[in-house]
Amino acid sequence: MALYLIGDLQGCHSALQRLLQAVGFSPSRDTVYLLGDLVNRGPQSLATLDAVMALGDAARSILGNHDLHLMATHLHVRPPAKQDTIADILAHPQVDGYIDWLRHQPLVRHAHGVLMVHAGLWPSWTADKAVLYAQEATTALQSSGWRSVFYSMYGNHPERWSDGLTGDDRLRAIINICTRMRYLRADGTLDLKTTAAPAQAPAGLVPWYAWPDRATAHQPVAIGHWSTLGGPGSPAQAHKVWALDSGCVWGGALTALRFTEGFVHTEWVQVQCEAAQGVGD
Repeated sequence: MALYLIGDLQGCHSALQRLLQAVGFSPSRDTVYLLGDLVNRGPQSLATLDAVMALGDAARSILGNHDLHLMATHLHVRPPAKQDTIADILAHPQVDGYIDWLRHQPLVRHAHGVLMVHAGLWPSWTADKAVLYAQEATTALQSSGWRSVFYSMYGNHPERWSDGLTGDDRLRAIINICTRMRYLRADGTLDLKTTAAPAQAPAGLVPWYAWPDRATAHQPVAIGHWSTLGGPGSPAQAHKVWALDSGCVWGGALTALRFTEGFVHTEWVQVQCEAAQGVGD
């Protein structure tokens, strides 16, 4: 049995198929963990979602911000963005089935010795707390009142996590941290606007993974989301964070990390995206 982590697919169906072929993936034998943003911005969001769902329990996903955007757009909470490529899902006669499948995916997974989240972890969160807090949002999304989550989900406040947060503020903070986080300001508040690589970030911003005394500093963590950070040689890896979004949808590569139980041994595998090859999808 082989274990894999794969970064943001974002509708890059052809690249996913080629990557699974490159690693010799077998659904009857192997397991792949997908780090969120299955859909949007790439050329074939519907085909990508179909391919992932067809793998059954061999593919285990977490939610990213683009997956949540699809659900919010379906509910007419958010208007479609100019760059969206999710119209094929929204127009599908079985769209409710796709939405139900997505909302039953967690925000955080902890398996085989690695903690998986799309974007980031608050510095004071231990692995157990990350799973516990993320489960609060997952429970809300899986409840009969799940639609109400999206009417209060958007916004950049609160900018600081507190165990005492309640209600909409608490859920919004958990979702923002897990699906949008990249940087903290020097005063310990959340910056949700900057997307640049650490070397190009404005002064005074600290990547969340480099925050002093981070509670998960000795815990292997796998993330997606940050296309200017991810892939082999990422500076995050010095902090035991493996960043796997290598910008496939922007002309980069789709990245997998083969790992062993306990995260003892790892191996990078990449395929170039269609845009980089000049190939249609």
